[in-house]
Amino acid sequence: MAVMNDENQNAVYAQSVISVAKALDVDPERGLDARAVALRHDRHGPNQLRAHARQSPFLILAHQAEGVIVWLLAFAAGLSFYFRDVAEGIAIVVVLLINAAIGFFTELRAARSMEALLDIASVSTRVRRDGQDLRIDAQDLVPGDIVLLEAGEVVTADLRLAEASRLECDESVLTGESAPVAKQTDPVPPGAVIGDRASMVYKGTAITQGSGVGIVTGTGMATELGRISHLVQTAHAASSPLEKRLDRLGHRLVWLTLALATLVIGAGILRGHDMFTMVQTGVALAVAAVPEGLPVVATLSLARGMWRMAARNAIISSLSSVETLGATTVILTDKTGTLTENRMTVARYLVAAADVDLTHQEGAVQFEIDGQRTDPMQDARLSQMLRIGALCNSATLGHGRAAPSGDPMELALLRVAQRTGLGCDHMLQKCTKVTEHAFAQDAKMMASVHRIDGGYQFAVKGAPEAVIDACTHVLGPDGPQELDPAARARWLDRAADAAADGLRLLAMAMKPSDREDAAPYEGLTLVGLVCFHDPLREDVAAAIAAARTAGVRVVMMTGDHAKTAAAIAKQAGLGTKGRPLAVIEGQELTGFDPDTTDGALRDRILAADVFARVDPVIKLKLATLYQANGHIVAMTGDGVNDAPALKKADIGIAMGQRGTEVAREAAHMVLRDDAFGTIIAAMHQGRVIFDNIRKFVVYLMSCNVSEVLIVGLAVGTGLPMPLLPLQILFLNLVTDVFPAFALGLGAGDDTVMHHPPRNPAEDIVDRSRWTDIGVLGGAITLATLSAFWLALHWLKLDVGRSVTVAFLTLALAQLWNVFNVRVPGGRVFVNDVTRNPWIWGAITLCIGLIAAALWVPGLSSVLQLPDPGGAGLLLATSASFIPLVMGQIYVSLRPAH
Repeated sequence: MAVMNDENQNAVYAQSVISVAKALDVDPERGLDARAVALRHDRHGPNQLRAHARQSPFLILAHQAEGVIVWLLAFAAGLSFYFRDVAEGIAIVVVLLINAAIGFFTELRAARSMEALLDIASVSTRVRRDGQDLRIDAQDLVPGDIVLLEAGEVVTADLRLAEASRLECDESVLTGESAPVAKQTDPVPPGAVIGDRASMVYKGTAITQGSGVGIVTGTGMATELGRISHLVQTAHAASSPLEKRLDRLGHRLVWLTLALATLVIGAGILRGHDMFTMVQTGVALAVAAVPEGLPVVATLSLARGMWRMAARNAIISSLSSVETLGATTVILTDKTGTLTENRMTVARYLVAAADVDLTHQEGAVQFEIDGQRTDPMQDARLSQMLRIGALCNSATLGHGRAAPSGDPMELALLRVAQRTGLGCDHMLQKCTKVTEHAFAQDAKMMASVHRIDGGYQFAVKGAPEAVIDACTHVLGPDGPQELDPAARARWLDRAADAAADGLRLLAMAMKPSDREDAAPYEGLTLVGLVCFHDPLREDVAAAIAAARTAGVRVVMMTGDHAKTAAAIAKQAGLGTKGRPLAVIEGQELTGFDPDTTDGALRDRILAADVFARVDPVIKLKLATLYQANGHIVAMTGDGVNDAPALKKADIGIAMGQRGTEVAREAAHMVLRDDAFGTIIAAMHQGRVIFDNIRKFVVYLMSCNVSEVLIVGLAVGTGLPMPLLPLQILFLNLVTDVFPAFALGLGAGDDTVMHHPPRNPAEDIVDRSRWTDIGVLGGAITLATLSAFWLALHWLKLDVGRSVTVAFLTLALAQLWNVFNVRVPGGRVFVNDVTRNPWIWGAITLCIGLIAAALWVPGLSSVLQLPDPGGAGLLLATSASFIPLVMGQIYVSLRPAH
């Protein structure tokens, strides 16, 4: 046997059946014998896809410890234990455990990405072996097996067709093309894309009509589906924008902490403090500089976003994907089943001297000519079109629990006929079918012959150019008329115009005869053309318009032909106003490499609105190119062919109802309602979440900066230590976290989708927000150190009670600081922060916790907070409002970010 390598495998569609059978050493009439099957099974293995390794819970847990801030906190905990500050060390460890637990349990469900592919192979199939027809488990197929195909079956391996009788295959899961593809046995030219390989059927696709026999040319991972499976497994998703930003922020905090700790420790030693005390001070600074609550609050805020999106039918598989949606700059969308409904509908009849438009409403259909309703039964042209559609038809609408079956175009013809009283069953009672001429690839037509009134009626349908060429007359308003060359040209022009509108066409013809065995495709009378369309989903146009308002580009990628894709794109509102729709076909991207493409080709690709006739590899490369050029890419799709790009994209979005399990498992987000508009709602939520994250980062960082400055300035000026490490940790974990979390739950600004996406390279804390942090942190520092100094020198309190005054001033000032992160330009008393009910709940809770720290005996002694007395309490409370007043003045005067 000649073993077919990958290059041969990709070229078998261009070889003759005899050549393929010879290369595989098989007789199609007998099939393989038992010995050959055993040898090939040992060589090629079972016909199944490799299982994608399940990500273990341990790896998911390890992912929670990857952040720089987490490692910095772990280092601070280690130092605390080393210096025997056990309570402080335990407190930091508790923070790390809480954060890890939240991230672990919310991301555990996101680790299953490829097992659904294996289900496709869990079916049986009919084969011919040793001259006998057998049914075997599909995983036992080997190259060279002869497989028998029937309508309704799933193809279980890649097959080179040896026989085909009216065979059609639904390849939408591989190509994205909604219409079934007619199959034949003749070779096709080398280099043909999957959708044009009429001599092949592929694993995972479905036979919609006819029957056939195929020679297995690829099994398991050697199939086209296996190639896609490999692409999904090797398409590595990059870190999310939020993860990158938090990582950059963490690195900056590390260097800031080390610099401050070194500076303060050095200054303290120079002022005569002992080494042990200054190292403890350095630990205190480390605790003060790192916002311990940041990982917890960010995780909880993202989890809250996941819950909100789930309520809007968008299921998010990972926390970071919630925020990624808000940063999206381009949506690469599949057409079939995503922008369209993936079902054929009769949209128009083209008959002599008239275009008849159809409107489908609640099980009824309305016919209109030039906007005026017409009765199809009163028009001979229309009634004949309906009759031919019902008679020359092999589909069934189904009854009771039986589901409709057959070619989607034929089903569409049956539905229209049924709704006008010309159902197939009714017609066949009057017009008994006596024979049928199956669809022939060379003729591109099919015919059925019916007995009527002692004679015979031939009903024909097929490709417009083929049927028109076989006709000698055309049915006009007043009866048959001769079809001359000029009339033929006009009909072909009408067909071309309809195709340019994104419609698929069939021509209908008929002829009476007194013989059943008359030539079916000679002397026909053309009745007209029937136009089908895959309807645009109702919410798509509005959703795309909303995306444009938000500054997000929507680009279509489809396996359909360019004209069809362009027409759907125009209906959906794709493109830029003022310039023609930019369409690129897949053949133009042959050899395209996203890593090396530059210049004019790169610019043309990035400016395209539609990519037609593209295969999975091209989709993956396009997603990579957009990412390489600074875009945050959202990729939508529902087929197996979309899975690699879904995984590679920054945010892969799959359809929950129509989507394949493969696409759903590879995606970051699944739409339960398949509504494109749900993406826009989720993007709104993503932008709100990022704005909220920025608010609570500014809040947390300004609080932590104040703690660093308080400790650093006190040591530098010779004051006693105003705050102890455990007190700082208590503030960071309690009085910082709850207001910050409340900020993360804010409803956001209604105009957030009226602005373009933020720069993907923009940090969470940019220059203007660092200024905010410095100003707000400085105000808290001034108030706290002033209260501490006054407690020592004015109230004459001892150091312990003065530390309590400083602690209380800082705690309350940090609570009031939450009102300083409102949106600039808002009113002082009614704004996005004061309208947030969670804020008021957080402040009430924190005041209670601060009171517990002062007066609950066990807690106050651990925190070393003796009662400062009435005067100390009044001083601390009064001083805490100074940063609020200063902050409100600053926010009112600063420009919007």
